[in-house]
Amino acid sequence: MPRVTPLDRIRNIGIMAHIDAGKTTTTERILYYTGRTYKLGEVHDGTATMDWMEQEQERGITITSAATTAFWPRRGEPHRINIIDTPGHVDFTVEVERSLRVLDGAITVLDAVGGVEPQTETVWRQADRYHVPRIIFVNKMDRVGADFEMCVKMVRERLGGNVVPIHLPLGSGELFTGIIDLVRQVEIVYDDESLGKKYVEGPVPAALKEKVAEMRHHLLESVVLHKYLEEHELSEDEIRTVLRKATISGKVVPVLAGAAFKNKGVQALLDAVVDYLPSPLDVPAIQGHLPHHDATHAVRHPSDEEPFSALAFKIMTDPYVGKLTFFRVYSGMLAAGSYIYNSTKDKKERIGRLLQMHANKREEIEEVRAGDIAAAIGLKDTKTGDTLCDEGHPIILEAMKFPEPVISVAIEPKTKADQDKLSIALQKLSEEDPTFRVHSDAETAQTIISGMGELHLEIIVERMRREFKVDANVGRPQVAYRETVRKRVEDVEGKFIRQTGGRGQYGHVVINMEPGQPGTGFVFEDNIVGGAIPREYIGPVEQGVKEALENGVLAGYPMVDVKVELVDGSYHDVDSSEMAFKIAGSMAVKEAARQAHAVLLEPIMDVEVVTPADYMGDVIGDLSSRRGKIGGMTQRADAQVVAASVPLSEMFGYSTTLRSMSQGRAIYSMQFSHYQEVPKQKAEEIVSKVKG
Repeated sequence: MPRVTPLDRIRNIGIMAHIDAGKTTTTERILYYTGRTYKLGEVHDGTATMDWMEQEQERGITITSAATTAFWPRRGEPHRINIIDTPGHVDFTVEVERSLRVLDGAITVLDAVGGVEPQTETVWRQADRYHVPRIIFVNKMDRVGADFEMCVKMVRERLGGNVVPIHLPLGSGELFTGIIDLVRQVEIVYDDESLGKKYVEGPVPAALKEKVAEMRHHLLESVVLHKYLEEHELSEDEIRTVLRKATISGKVVPVLAGAAFKNKGVQALLDAVVDYLPSPLDVPAIQGHLPHHDATHAVRHPSDEEPFSALAFKIMTDPYVGKLTFFRVYSGMLAAGSYIYNSTKDKKERIGRLLQMHANKREEIEEVRAGDIAAAIGLKDTKTGDTLCDEGHPIILEAMKFPEPVISVAIEPKTKADQDKLSIALQKLSEEDPTFRVHSDAETAQTIISGMGELHLEIIVERMRREFKVDANVGRPQVAYRETVRKRVEDVEGKFIRQTGGRGQYGHVVINMEPGQPGTGFVFEDNIVGGAIPREYIGPVEQGVKEALENGVLAGYPMVDVKVELVDGSYHDVDSSEMAFKIAGSMAVKEAARQAHAVLLEPIMDVEVVTPADYMGDVIGDLSSRRGKIGGMTQRADAQVVAASVPLSEMFGYSTTLRSMSQGRAIYSMQFSHYQEVPKQKAEEIVSKVKG
């Protein structure tokens, strides 16, 4: 079967924005216009927008399906636009990261009144890190106080982007009627009666001719100098070609204007997506390595002829069809019903059905090809970040790195009826979110949930209430402390002897203990010579040592980076047993840890605060008061970036403090860096709290 849409006519894009800039409305309007074009008039005129929303409710598909496909004709050719949902909330670093990982380009939506808001800065910086080309859509031009020029200026100053307006809005607020396209030099006025479906194109009004000429000159100077300065008039197509090149290479960012809610400017935005954002052919080929050969590089080019490779980037639980695995295909083809190799897990799985979220409906498809984004039903073991590929040509694409959770809370169902629902909800949520973990505390029999921060866990609990109808009580946040030892101790004994009537218990071991290399966890060495302890008891000794280390000696936290050598011991022909040696090993290690100067370790976070220069002093002072070490300060556009390492226990409630300190203009992100010894006084407080 030939390919339906050639690769150069595919766009994989995301829409990024600060909350309330109009991301959902923009997406919905894109689907409305493209759905209409694709179905050629099946949607009845007039109330089609409402129509769309009704269908959405009927089918239970929200606009935030992880990926939605729409078609848009440009110069007589249908182009396929896959829109990947990027979340509004930046606390979920994993969400933004995984969306950007599979995108080729992005639309940044700004509110014409608010301009660049704190969260816009965050997503913009993340897109910078992934080198994602983007265009800006200044939305809500119909609001009172909308100011296009202020937005352009703010992007230049705050984000440091080389922005080039390609539209000039006609009026603003109530008087906003349309736009002037600077490339084509035409005026476009939208018709309110037909919800913006109809629009009239005409020449540039005389009053604006000078302004348009000046802006167009600036546009041309930004993308191409020599040809223009040689008095050669560029054609529209030439301008588009050079502007496209400059956008894809990240040299410029085109800026458009519109009002999605009033249906103005959306068609022009779709044209710009096709004209200026990259197709899978315009981005570098995906890199990976061969399984079991970390050093051997492998490359997959975007082509149907290459072996199949894809990356699973999101798992969603759907009320109708169960678990949906969204994936981006980088090369090759895959048919529904066929087997696929998960090279990350070294497992074969069968793809049941393949689904395309198609504008506002679901469509079952027979196959996927290079450049496609689709969802599969039936992949039980595939998780976010796994590579799916052809078993004959295995490759592991660079996985997404997920930080370890560093904060935990105990959670329990409010009523008996919530008990079963709670475990189902937690299992599904941990499948969807790789940074959210669930485990049971063996001692207290409590269910403990762990995540990336206070807000992360708050939202998880809120989702359980809304989506899974589970009410739960949540404990206070707990930091994941660890313990270790600081010096070597030798010949520490552990003796377990019970003589009762009949058969007794006898286990006796001698161990050495020393600090291990950071990151090694626990190392056990068997140095028994001459049969002082029979072979069959060595395993139980190791087991006993391991279990004792899991519950530490200071405050019950797991002990890490410790090396234990078993050097001697004795046994009794009749009374020795596996159990006795396990207990002896446990006793010896607890005694050794006490002698080896056990210390408490705490998670240290890498914190990055992006703040306007005015608040710099306050930010640094506050971080220092939280036992933070300032690592460096750099200038990024007009903002100052403060890098610091701060203990997690001191970061609770930081977002509120930072917001009030900077009038909501500073933003921060944090991720786990390493474990470090807790200062003596602080450690005593923690230990007495645990023991008290």
